[in-house]
Parts: sequence; C-alpha cells; structure tokens
Amino acid sequence: MSKPRMLTNHEITIALAGGSVLGPFRATWSTEIKSDVRELTRDYDAYLNGEPQTRFKYHLHDYAQNLSHSLVIRFENVMAIYDRVELLEHQSQSQD
Repeated sequence: MSKPRMLTNHEITIALAGGSVLGPFRATWSTEIKSDVRELTRDYDAYLNGEPQTRFKYHLHDYAQNLSHSLVIRFENVMAIYDRVELLEHQSQSQD
C-alpha cells in the first residue's frame, strides 16, 4: 500500500462554555484518507461568521493509533477550537 500524499497530523482540543475541555484528539488528514478534522474547524469558523450550524457529528481518524473519535457537538456550547497541525518537513532539491 502506498503512503498517502499530502498527509497532515492534527491535534484538536475543544474548549466548552463553563470551562470544560474536550481532547486533545489526534486526527490524520490527507487527500486519500477520509477524516472530518478539516471540516470541523471550517464549520466552526463559518458558525462564528454568522452561518447556522448544519452538521453536528464529526469523525476524527487517528491512523497512527488505529482509532476513530466520533464527536457530536453543538457549536453554541463551544468557546474555541484549537487545531495543532504537525507539518511534514519539506525536502529541498539541490541543483548542481
């Protein structure tokens, strides 16, 4: 099996109203791996910009640990979402 391209590893932490915290949840995203990690932060950003929430369930897949986290969340109870992204090193090609 080939290694997924454009792989990013995320660590999601969600701060709730009242001071509770969910996470951190590790999640993997690539063009070949289905995971809702990017959609979660995009949907929350849209909600903060005045759009109504239309989705409440998100699946975060951690392929390194072979886990899947299912989050059912209502954004009106969320104060912040922190998305820590592990960037892959860029390999530079030397020119002779």
